[in-house]
Amino acid sequence: MSPIKFKPILKHAIWGGNKIIKYKKLHSDVQQIGESWEVSGIEGSESIIADGEYTGRNLNDVLSELKERLIGKENYRLFGDVFPLLVKFIDAAKDLSIQVHPNEEMAKKYGLRNGKTEMWFIVDADPSATLLCGLKGSFTPEQYREMVENDTICDMIKEYPVKEDDCFYIPAGSIHSIGKGCFLAEIQQTSDVTYRIYDYKRKDENGNYRELHTKEAAECIDFTGKNGSRIDYTPKKNVGVPLVSCPFFNTAVYDLSETMTLDYSDLDSFVILIGIKGEGKLTDNEGNETALKAGETMLIPATTKTINVTGMIKFLETYV
Repeated sequence: MSPIKFKPILKHAIWGGNKIIKYKKLHSDVQQIGESWEVSGIEGSESIIADGEYTGRNLNDVLSELKERLIGKENYRLFGDVFPLLVKFIDAAKDLSIQVHPNEEMAKKYGLRNGKTEMWFIVDADPSATLLCGLKGSFTPEQYREMVENDTICDMIKEYPVKEDDCFYIPAGSIHSIGKGCFLAEIQQTSDVTYRIYDYKRKDENGNYRELHTKEAAECIDFTGKNGSRIDYTPKKNVGVPLVSCPFFNTAVYDLSETMTLDYSDLDSFVILIGIKGEGKLTDNEGNETALKAGETMLIPATTKTINVTGMIKFLETYV
């Protein structure tokens, strides 16, 4: 089985910008693109395979045929015919809303398949760019409701200046918001559920305030202050540097200027590679050759044993 590439799914947003088209070298006149969904099993927004044997078919359809050959035996037992990760690029030309995602317990209460834990890797950032992630301390639900009502909710959230290669982990229950000028890669559980807490009193294209989910959010928030934060790591060349290891995904970053072989022979999982900068040539143990460039994302099937990477390339590696 060869590595698989997908057609990007471009999502318009009132806060979206113009960086995604240029970064991915696409041809499109769509304005205010906030997100490019790179790998998605979300119902109604499943990724479509771009080339190879399964061209034109959607990810979940191919998963139902290939089963553990695509995602691994244990993953298929846990997730069945729904792909377990959602990978995006996000371009924030304006601040996103203040929001929170449900954990596994809350997801089941509301009839959802699973919660939504995620991480961010900053691809590029304007000099003044910041983001919000995690509480400054412990708060009560009553304090939360008061701060939403009097427009001071941002005062309870940690603000971080950001730069290229910064990384953040946002477990379910963490209040967060991507700020103006951030361009990032996002890896998350397969879920499109977001509880919007506060949206700066903005109106949509029709002049209406966007819906808030204050009650649902209050049930999801971890008020203890044990939540999202910046990941401290030391960048290194020509070696995989671990970023996040959690029950839902494991992610590392590689910045290669030398040939390297990635060994997946003992891994019972698919692997997703997300091109961040540069370009490389990937050759798997079956002799399949594929290029990976900045802005491209590739799914490595669970049957793959090794990948030989040549070229000057920085990429994220993630698997379950």
